[in-house]
This record gives sequence, structure tokens and C-alpha cells, in this order.
Amino acid sequence: MKKIIFSFFLLLSCTVSVFAQMSDQQVTDYVKQEYEKGTSQQVIATSLLQRGVTKPQLERIKQQYEKDQSSSAVSSKSTAALQRERRENPQEDIAVGAFDEVSDGISTVGEVSSENQIFGRSIFNNRKLSFDPNVNIPTPLDYRLGPGDEVIINIWGASQTTVQQTISSEGNITVDRLGPVYLNGMTIKDANDFVQRKFATIYAGIGSDGGASQIKLTLGQIRTIQVNVWGEVSVPGTYSLSSLSSVFHALYNAGGINNIGSLRSVKLFRNNKLLKELDIYKYILDGKLNDDIRLMDNDVIVVPPYVSLVNISGNVKRPMYYEMTSKESISTLLNYAGGFTGDAYTKKLRVVRGTGTEKKIFTVNENEFSSFLLKDKDIVTIATGLDLYDNRVEIKGAVYRSGYYEIGEINTVKDLIAAADGIRGDAFLNRAVLTREREDLTTEVIPVDIRKLLYENGTDIVLRKNDILYIPALSDLKEFGDFVVYGEVARPGSYKYSDNTTLEDLIIQAGGLLESASVVRVDIARRIIDPNSMTETRTISENYSFGIKDGFVIDGNPDFILKPYDQIYVRRSPGYRAQENVYIQGELLFPGTYALNKKAERISDLVKRGGNLTPDAYARGARLVRQRSDEERFRSEAALKVANQGGKDSISVRTLDLASTYNVGIELDKALSNPGSDYDLVLREGDRLIVPEYDNTVKINGAVMYPNTVVYKRGEKLSYYINQAGGYNDTAKKNKSFVIYMNGTVSKIKGSDRNAIQPGSEIIVPSKEQARRMSMAEMLSLGSSVTSMASLIGVLINTMK
Repeated sequence: MKKIIFSFFLLLSCTVSVFAQMSDQQVTDYVKQEYEKGTSQQVIATSLLQRGVTKPQLERIKQQYEKDQSSSAVSSKSTAALQRERRENPQEDIAVGAFDEVSDGISTVGEVSSENQIFGRSIFNNRKLSFDPNVNIPTPLDYRLGPGDEVIINIWGASQTTVQQTISSEGNITVDRLGPVYLNGMTIKDANDFVQRKFATIYAGIGSDGGASQIKLTLGQIRTIQVNVWGEVSVPGTYSLSSLSSVFHALYNAGGINNIGSLRSVKLFRNNKLLKELDIYKYILDGKLNDDIRLMDNDVIVVPPYVSLVNISGNVKRPMYYEMTSKESISTLLNYAGGFTGDAYTKKLRVVRGTGTEKKIFTVNENEFSSFLLKDKDIVTIATGLDLYDNRVEIKGAVYRSGYYEIGEINTVKDLIAAADGIRGDAFLNRAVLTREREDLTTEVIPVDIRKLLYENGTDIVLRKNDILYIPALSDLKEFGDFVVYGEVARPGSYKYSDNTTLEDLIIQAGGLLESASVVRVDIARRIIDPNSMTETRTISENYSFGIKDGFVIDGNPDFILKPYDQIYVRRSPGYRAQENVYIQGELLFPGTYALNKKAERISDLVKRGGNLTPDAYARGARLVRQRSDEERFRSEAALKVANQGGKDSISVRTLDLASTYNVGIELDKALSNPGSDYDLVLREGDRLIVPEYDNTVKINGAVMYPNTVVYKRGEKLSYYINQAGGYNDTAKKNKSFVIYMNGTVSKIKGSDRNAIQPGSEIIVPSKEQARRMSMAEMLSLGSSVTSMASLIGVLINTMK
């Protein structure tokens, strides 16, 4: 209950503000009472709004309520007790969740989706624009007094007194020695004059210019009036407002205009007569507050449905829906939409209109904008101007400032070149190309001799719109392919061709030789280019070799100049090798990292370098872990592709070892006793030799009754160890048992072999696959299929007779 009350305070504080008629305690009591009756949150919120609850009042109640509940919980309950209470009353959390949904719904009351946004519709949903009356300004002289208004009558001078009373429901105040003084319906100015005359009968000097006493009537606390807001608003009903409130403030309190309400013809009734028909667009577009009339008690505001909604889209500044009256034209709509954008086509526009049967389209010329009247659901579209140019020419190629230019001051080809800051040094002057557009939009090419035009007083050419002048560069007419450097240089890759580049120059550009580079063999491959050839050649390239010392060519043509597309190969020196490391761990005197001394170094050599085995080492259990090479990785990936293809003979992915490392089964004891033999494995980079301590246990796993680890007994057969694990279970494949040794090798076990089990090994007993039994539905389906097949066979037999 406490959370529900707090949720309502939070909900209402985020909605609208009106002038309060209920005290804080009354608001709290009302929420409790209505919630116990089962009244929905939406109904309670609407009712409180209509009763005049203000946003500041709700904020104050919420903050005080939160403070009281927090201090009460801390002083009377422990954290555990509070948590227990939450567990025992989960409906409170559910209620808070329901409040979140209601809050989201209320916060979007009256809003229009962005897809169908209507101009001006959201003005009364803006929390920062509430149209609250300003109570800190002097009371307007035309303000009419009524029951509930507090008047203050000050008398000063020869006589001094103050009368402060609230106008009664009968419309009067009571003054000593005067009795009832009726002020109901008077303006402030009229009431001030009336009071002067009344009080002059009991106070001397009041009412005459320069009298001994002066009197002035002012307004104290203002009254609250009841206003009815009906029609197409979000929350219609009766609202308690300040007597200084206006029509716009009442519409704000009612949640604003709903999705079908009109902004153009809001009606204000007073004393059962239509007082004013308001057009809110005049305020939004022109800032006129003439229609924001001050309300009086029992005024009725009626918002009718809109008459016409028109959509304008395309190249206007504010495309959206606008509410139009029956007498408004396209010109008015364009004014509402802020006018055309700079790139709009303004000569004509398109209007699509529904007729109830088929749609019609109208093309409206600019001279008809003010006379073409719009109807509901019309769609007005403003097109974009054509992407064409009336005075544009272009120059590109070997000039300093290529781009577009304006015809006017620039009228000829010579003018255009000058406007582009002249030609570059690499320009090809003998022939430029001027592309021109004909009247039928086809193009023609006009050759231009730039050399004659600029230096020999050749005939200039007058430009036309959309002309394109292209002055080629020498590099555009002749292809200069890049150099490519491969191999042992700091920055291998492509390098731009430059004339007179030598091998030494290019090696410097590539960052120089690496220490692994060979200086006795640098190769160059040159492309075969023979534009005059009439026969096919079988030679692919010409090859050259050079020797280099201190960055200079010492072997080969020292004046060799590189040509376009030359490719340079800096070979790796056969006398250069980086260190290749292997690792030893376990029972050796000096385990750690070792660099291989030679390419064919073996395990026995490595063990000697590691100080030989310790007395606790178990050589038969030693294993070698090897890094998977690129070639081995390629073979594994190829096997994986075969596995993914499926089929009868495909490989199961689960059986493939695709890890980056793998175990190599070795017999270290035999390798040490027979150095250089096949047992003595040749090492390669990244190998890791692991020599364990002696382990006299045996593990039994798989399809046994109780997987176990037992002490190794020399000479015992497989059956002994299986019995130590409780024997085989029902799914065991007894004749498929195998053993995994410490050195990584695997062997199938024969029941009579007494030497198959070794210290530190693991016995694995595989299990049978469980046979899948058919369900009743599958059996019925199979029976139905058999019956159908039998019937088909019978038909075939009868047909063949």
C-alpha cells in the first residue's frame, strides 16, 4: 500500500499543474480510500487533476512521504526485516510495475506519432509551456470580483484603517457602521469608485480631491472558479482553476487536444452563449494572445473535431500535417509550412485528393496557389528543382585549379585556363579535349591545340554551358608501373616509379637490408614490353642478379637503371639462422629453455645438456609436446573439410585432434641407451620434453562399476585391475579395452598380456552404444506404412496378371 501511494504521488507530479483545492492530508486520504475500493490508477489520477491538485503540492507530499517512510523504516526495522517484508508482500512490487505502465501511458496522452505529426498539436503537452497565470502582477482593472475573492480596503490620511474580507456567496462584504457592501460582478475600477462613495458617509474627507483621507481597494487572495472542458481533449471534465486562468491554461490542464481535436475553432461559451471561437494557429504563428481569453466561473470550453487535415511534404521548411479551414488555400498552407526551401521547384506543385472512389491528382501552377482551396486528406508535394546548371563549365586534368567555373567573365577556353591558374609543367600541350553537349543532349568532342592557343596566337573557342575541358598530363598518356620489393628489407612493398632510379636507391627507400639478407644474391625481374611485336613470345621476363656491399652494387652492371614494373627480390642468406628454442621440464638437473645447436639435434643430446636425469626420474613415462607446424595445420584443415562433407566414409569431427599442440609418443629410456637410433627423436623448434617422477599407480576408467585408482603390481593382467574397479558394467566392450601410458602412447590390451599395464598408465574400457527403442507412435506409423506397402504390392500383382 505504501509503495502504491508513493507511486501515485510520483505519477501526478509529472503531469499537469492546477490550482489546489485539496489539502495534503486530503490528497493522501483520497488516494487510500479510492485504492481500497479498487479504483484504477488512471481514474484516480484524472479525478485528482479535476479537483485542482498542483504539481508543487504533489512534489511536497512526495518528498515528505518518502522522508517519513525512510526514517520510520530505519528506526523500527532492521535490513533483514525489511527484506523479509518485501518477500512476504510481493504484490507491492507488482503494483509498482503496474504504475510504471500507467505512468508511461499518461505521459504520452494527447501526443501524435512522428509519422503523422500535426502542427501545433503538441503545444498543450509541453511541460515547460503550461500557460499558468501570473499571480505576481497588479490585478487587471477589468477583473470582475466574485464570491471567494479577498478584497483589501486601505484608508490613510486623517482616518487610518484597513478592511480585509472575503466576498461571501451572496456577493458582499460586511463593514462596521455600513453593513453589507455588495461588490459581486464589479470590476476593480468600479469597485474602487463604489467603495469611495460608501466610505465617504462614515469617514470625513474621502472622495474629494486633496481630501484629508484617501481610500484604495486592492485584491488579496483570488478565488477559484469551476470551468468545464469538453469535446476532443485528452481528459475532458470539470476543473478548478484560478480566476486569472485563461482558455489555454484550461486546455493544458485537460491534457491538450487529442488526435481528432481542432486547433482552429475552439469554442468558449459563457452564460449559455457562444462568446468566442478561438484559432490557436494565430498564437503559434503570429504570437497573438487575443484569443487567450480570461475565464470566468462556469465557462464551458468545447473542442470540436477538426474539419480538414492536409499533409505537405517535399521541399518546404516544415513538412508535416496542418489543420486547415474550408476557406484556406495552398498559399496559406505554404505560409504555415515556412515557405519553400532554397532548392524547391516553385513554378508548380502536385496535389493528390481522395474522392471516395478513385484518387485524383492536380497540378497547380504558381498563379493558382491563392485560389486552390484544400480539402481533408489532401496531400501536397513540393518537388526539387532540376539538377542542371545554366552557366557552368568544367576544367580538369593538368591545371592547378581544376573544377567548375561560371560563364560570364569566363567566356573562352583561354579565359578558363587562366581562371584555373594556368597549366602544370607536366601538361601535354599538343592535344586537349573539349566535350560539348548538343541540343539533343548527345555529346561531341572538339580537339584543342593548347600550345598554339597559348603560345602561337591560335584561334580561341567560345564556351557553352556544360562544356568540359580536359588537358591530359604526360603521366596520363604513358603508364609508369610501380616498383615492387620482396624479401629481406625493412619495408617490402610497392614504390612509385621515378626516372633514373637505381637498385641502391630503391633499397634505401625500402629501409635498407635486414641482417638476414644475402648480399651476394639480389635478383631483378623485368617485364617484357614490345609494342611492335607481331609474334607471341615464350619469354616471360628478363632476370638480372647483383651482389651488394655497403649498400653499393659490386657484382653486376653498376649503371643499371630500373624501369617501370621491375620487381626486386632480396634473398635470405643461407648462412643466417635465428635461434630455435626447445624446453625441458621435470626430473633433470638443469631444466629450462635451450637453443638447438644443430639441425639434427636429438633427445639424448638435449638430456646431456640438461645435466642428465635425476635419480627420481621415470624415463619410460617421459613425453614430448610438439607445436603443430603450418603443414600439419593444413592437413588437419583438409581432414576437417572432409569431415564436414558427411557421407558414408566421412571422418567424425570428434575423432580429429585440431589443437595447436600434440603429444609425440617417445621411449626415452631406449633413446638414451641407443643414441642416434630411431628411438632418439630429432628435435624441432618449440618441442617441450617432460620427464615425470615415478608414479606407481594405475587408473581404471570407462565402463566399469566404480572407476578407481589403484597401486601398480608388476605382472598382473587386465582382469586384476578391472576387479579393483568392481568389474565391468552392462555396457562394457570388454575386448576393446586399451591403456594410455605416461609417455602418451596408447595400446590395445590382450587379456593374457601381463606386461601391458605399466606404472602411471590409465586403463580405458569403452561402452556400447545404447540401442534406441521405438515408441508406440513410431510402431503404429511403421505398421501403417507396412499395410500401405502391402496394398500397393497387391495392386501391382493384379495389374501384371
